[in-house]
Amino acid sequence: MKKLIIGSRGSRLALIQAEWVKHRLEEANPGLRVEIKIIKTKGDIILDRTLDKVGGKGLFVKEIQNALFDGSIDLAVHSMKDVPGKSPEGLRMVAIPEREDPRDVLVTEDGKSWKDLPEGAVIGTSSVRRQAQIKTLRPDCQVKPIRGNIETRIRKMKEQKMDGIILAAAGLIRSGYYDESRHFAFSEEVFIPAVGQGALGCEIRQKDTATAKIVGILDDPATRRIIEAERGFLNYLEGDCHVPVGAYGSITENGMVLTGMVACVQTGKRLTARMWGKDEAEKLGIQVAKELLQQGAGELLAAKNI
Repeated sequence: MKKLIIGSRGSRLALIQAEWVKHRLEEANPGLRVEIKIIKTKGDIILDRTLDKVGGKGLFVKEIQNALFDGSIDLAVHSMKDVPGKSPEGLRMVAIPEREDPRDVLVTEDGKSWKDLPEGAVIGTSSVRRQAQIKTLRPDCQVKPIRGNIETRIRKMKEQKMDGIILAAAGLIRSGYYDESRHFAFSEEVFIPAVGQGALGCEIRQKDTATAKIVGILDDPATRRIIEAERGFLNYLEGDCHVPVGAYGSITENGMVLTGMVACVQTGKRLTARMWGKDEAEKLGIQVAKELLQQGAGELLAAKNI
């Protein structure tokens, strides 16, 4: 193979991520020419509504996956937090590179922590997972929907005089915006991240063995195992952007530990469960999901937080 085409969203962050993959592949395969093709997704086009109101799964990946199916690209680079369930039949996630920082970050003008925000502070986020956890930690705070890329959200925060916005640490780091003096990173235990947050996914056609051989070198087995556990949790709950669901896994000397969370936007009620396991990653995710359902998570999931 002399040429490989990567499909990517057109945001600055998405292109930085695609360029990283491009560089790694060309570095490992002298003579290989890698091109990036920008593909607009439904989530990029519909900006006047929050994601939970747009509905459906795969808002940021479906069109890119369609390009894999029609052969116009060879490789799709996704943010794993945007990828629903399992890959469609005929596609597979051939590589999940080492994960970047999975935490959420509170962005303010002066680096305040969530504890130091003024009474009734206005926080910008369109994520129901983040909204619910703000309600849990600071029920006095107001949440204002905000969408767009990192630059747009920071600009809107200033223009609309919000006290802060919440963004993913990984996106800030990859884009070169992370600033410890103005950004407060929540611990994963206090503010549970989205499933797959901070991880990239490299997806190809199931039978494309040539591309698999080239791209497979990017896979990080430890990260893959963690993401499989988190996604096993999400899939069992049939979670999507309508419900505040989060999970965070890590590997210790005693095996893998996975924390799962389901919450409610209206009340701020949050249920969490943590388990350790040495068996199959997906099985651990399912066990955590079952524990939350026993705690009553089914009622929160059924509410859909609409």
